[in-house]
Amino acid sequence: MIIALVGNQNSGKTTLFNALTGANQHVGNFPGVTVEQKSGEVRWQKNVSVVDLPGIYSLRPYSGEEMLTRDFILKEKPDVILNIVDATNLERNLYLTLQLMEMRVPMVLALNMMDELRGNGGAVDIPRLTAELGIPAVPISAVKKEGIEELVRAVAAAAKSRTLPRVLDFCAKGPVHRCIHAVSHLIEDHAEREGIAPRFAAVKLIEGDSRMASPAGADAARRS
Repeated sequence: MIIALVGNQNSGKTTLFNALTGANQHVGNFPGVTVEQKSGEVRWQKNVSVVDLPGIYSLRPYSGEEMLTRDFILKEKPDVILNIVDATNLERNLYLTLQLMEMRVPMVLALNMMDELRGNGGAVDIPRLTAELGIPAVPISAVKKEGIEELVRAVAAAAKSRTLPRVLDFCAKGPVHRCIHAVSHLIEDHAEREGIAPRFAAVKLIEGDSRMASPAGADAARRS
């Protein structure tokens, strides 16, 4: 099983990676680029590896790190995405979460820094968050190694069940909404043959992601 570890910079991603893998780590470069690739075997689980992808804030095609993360998920097809978020700044972190959900890959949300949030008198309604997103949300403190084993169990269960995130149509009614849905319908058959979620592909095309044009069938869509 392959886990793709994705999150914002400064969300505790490296600390979580170290807690998951211990000394069982390997460092190299992603194929074709000089960006460092860290991978390792997860403790407590046999034949489970985690790939630590670069810290990013979105999946828009504006930086090498964003494109690398997007391409790794699309091409390598990990069994599950482990999205770590800073629970003390949840609104900003969930921007990336919603984009990852559009990729339609089994996914688990790690709510990191819960100890800091509780210490400041804050709280997260975890059952409601899980229900709203349609993915398991697990409270952890990576630096204190709290909740790590529960997180690993949730990741293994998500990969085994192949349960996908909910389809959230969160764009407001209007021209953008109609554009996304029109493009999604045009490229749907081709995108699914390539193993790409149609809505995700449509949004990337509308954003001007030229690298998505061929696999998403944009040429065929224009001809139609």
